[in-house]
Amino acid sequence: MTETKSERRPRRDPSGRLATVGDLLGTALAGLVIGAVLLLAFEGVLALTRTAEFGNTSGWLALILPLWLFTEEFRAAREQGAYRVVVAVLAAGFGVAAGLIVVGLVAPVFPALASGLAGAGSFTVVYCLIWFYGLRWLSHRAG
Repeated sequence: MTETKSERRPRRDPSGRLATVGDLLGTALAGLVIGAVLLLAFEGVLALTRTAEFGNTSGWLALILPLWLFTEEFRAAREQGAYRVVVAVLAAGFGVAAGLIVVGLVAPVFPALASGLAGAGSFTVVYCLIWFYGLRWLSHRAG
């Protein structure tokens, strides 16, 4: 019989933040996928009831769970003080910019749902990378 190691995933540090960039990206992208699946189901119901055409809802709505995660990460980074505010604003700004660039490239070809999902995915990845590495860099640089 093989013995399996039960390690809690995602890993968190003592302050409650996700410990690795892989844990942060994985959790955020899993939330994005769940949001996308729920949004697709909602779109399917609207299309079946002929309330709206499929694909007209903004795909940015799939960001609800990742934004909740980012809020919890912000809350857990209390000891970083003002650094967390600076990094969160920068991450959000660059994330929105990246998402809008992707939407601008994808929108002429795909409907609002698909282009919004692409933008939301870009926002999520950029935010995670800037938040994780930016906060650690500023904390170590100042401390």
